Amino acid sequence: MKKETLLEIILGTIGGLVFAIGMCMCLIKEWDLFKVGVVVSVLGFIILLCIIPVYRSNHPKNEHAPINFGIVFTWLIGIVGALVMGFGMSKVMVDDPSKTDLLIGIITGIIGLLVCVFNYPIYSYLKSNKK
Repeated sequence: MKKETLLEIILGTIGGLVFAIGMCMCLIKEWDLFKVGVVVSVLGFIILLCIIPVYRSNHPKNEHAPINFGIVFTWLIGIVGALVMGFGMSKVMVDDPSKTDLLIGIITGIIGLLVCVFNYPIYSYLKSNKK
């Protein structure tokens, strides 16, 4: 793994966590940290935007490169996994969740998380079968 790729991963992880914590600060009423949460979310978004120049400097643009359907499929799997996990989280974080809501939310969140975790092995499998 190149040093630049590691930098992209670190920036993505830190930026995503800071952005998520800021969103929680904004959306959880009991914390009463809306204004601070907006600032923290913007800071996380700026950290995420810092990935763009690092990526562009290390990955030259191919003008006529064919579409890599493995990457497109991987993106779609990641988006679906994140949405399923978010649905599960929202079922758990309602004001007064019933036991059914908690159970559905936890199971759905775990399924979404597993979809996101198995995203890379799926991409590796697609990439190895392409050759």
